[in-house]
This record gives sequence, C-alpha cells and structure tokens, in this order.
Amino acid sequence: MSGSDVTFSDHFSGVASTYAEFRPSQPEALIQWVVGLAPRRDVAWDCATGSGQAARALAEHFARVIATDASDAQLAHAASHERVTYRVATAEASGIAAASVDLVTVAQALHWFDLDAFYREVRRVRAPGGALAVWSYMSPHVDDPALDALLQEHMYGRLGPYWPPERRLIEEGYRTIAFPFDEVAAPAFNLVARWTLAQLAGYMRSWSATVRYVRAHGRDPIADFEAEARAALADGGEGARTVTWRYAIRAGY
Repeated sequence: MSGSDVTFSDHFSGVASTYAEFRPSQPEALIQWVVGLAPRRDVAWDCATGSGQAARALAEHFARVIATDASDAQLAHAASHERVTYRVATAEASGIAAASVDLVTVAQALHWFDLDAFYREVRRVRAPGGALAVWSYMSPHVDDPALDALLQEHMYGRLGPYWPPERRLIEEGYRTIAFPFDEVAAPAFNLVARWTLAQLAGYMRSWSATVRYVRAHGRDPIADFEAEARAALADGGEGARTVTWRYAIRAGY
C-alpha cells in the first residue's frame, strides 16, 4: 500500500528526514514500564511509529513488533531492526490479525487519530489480556533561563497561531481524551536530552507548527530563533544545555 491509499492528518511527511534525525528517543524507564503491562512478550503493535524510535525500543523486549504509519515518507527514514516489521497503514485500519497483539503503543500521535475508530481497532487486534499504552511528551523547557524564554516565546508567540488544534490535547496532558479502558495509573516520567542550539533548532523544525508556518510564509521561522538565541547566549549556543519534557501517559486493559 502506498501513502496515497490512506487518509490522515499529514504534518510530517515533508520533514521526515528532520523528524528521524532530531526527534528524541524514548527513555528506557518509560519503555520498561510500558512493556511490563503486557501479559506476554510475543507481538507488540507500535501505531503511528513515525521513524520507528519506540518500535525499536520495544523490539528489545518482544519477539516481534509490527510498526505502522500512514506516511510512507516517515517509514522510509525508519532504521531497520530484525524484529520490527514496518507497514503503511492508518491507526484505524491496521491490517493486523484479530486477537494477535499483546501490547498496543502510540507514542506522540494519539491526538491525530479518529479515536472511536482507533479504539475499535485496538479491541479487534488485542489478544486476551492485552494492554494499550499511549504517551506524548509535552512542551520542552531548557535549563538556561535566557534560552528557555526565547523558546517559549517562539513556541507560543511566533508559532502560536500555526499549531494544529489537536495539539491542545497534549497541553492538557491527554486527560481530556476519552479512554474507555480499565485504566492503570502511570508513574511520572521525564524525557531529558543534552542539546546544542543546533540540535534544539533541528527538533523545532520537525514541529507541525513550523511546517504550517513555512507553508504559509515560504520561509523558515527557526532561523530567526537561532539568530536571537546566538545573540543572547554568551557561548553563541555552542555549548550543550539540558532540555526536559514531561510525559502525558494513559494506559489500560
């Protein structure tokens, strides 16, 4: 199946290589907790896998991981793994056999789905006792006050009108999303990275709001952020700084 055969909210195909290079990997503590929900370690389905970061982490614990995404451009940049099978498919129509999956995961994507249709698909493919875990990291913060102030102003000011409306679900910590499963309380997890200004800017170029800004104006808004940051920082942004994201998680059976 090609990407043209499926309908979905496509914010990332045009920046697939940037997404694959700059989106951070999932912390091992989070993966360990999610894997612990599964009744067996036979098959996991990583839905909307993007460039496969979560799928490859799950593959260290499962005999087989089916990683689907509606964007063939995203999958083209996914690194191979002997226990990961990549397929082009929507969240709502995976093509996976019924009652065959021990764990369904969604990293950084549930807010784009038709939830009712996706939940029906989860119930169809889930093996007895199988679990669903969905998570998304929220807005980043930097430990350098000057850089963090510029980041927040850029994210909510300059790019504020360009965020798709679905992103508010992340800001709300996924708590306003219907979740019709027997829910399990999740621990608090943070994602932490040590990044230079160039790495932070690369990540920002993978944002859906940045993509929409470029489409509207024909220019890269992150170049302005980089120039302002280099001028504000004593080292011009060459040194690494700590970037932290808090996770929103829903999980259940």
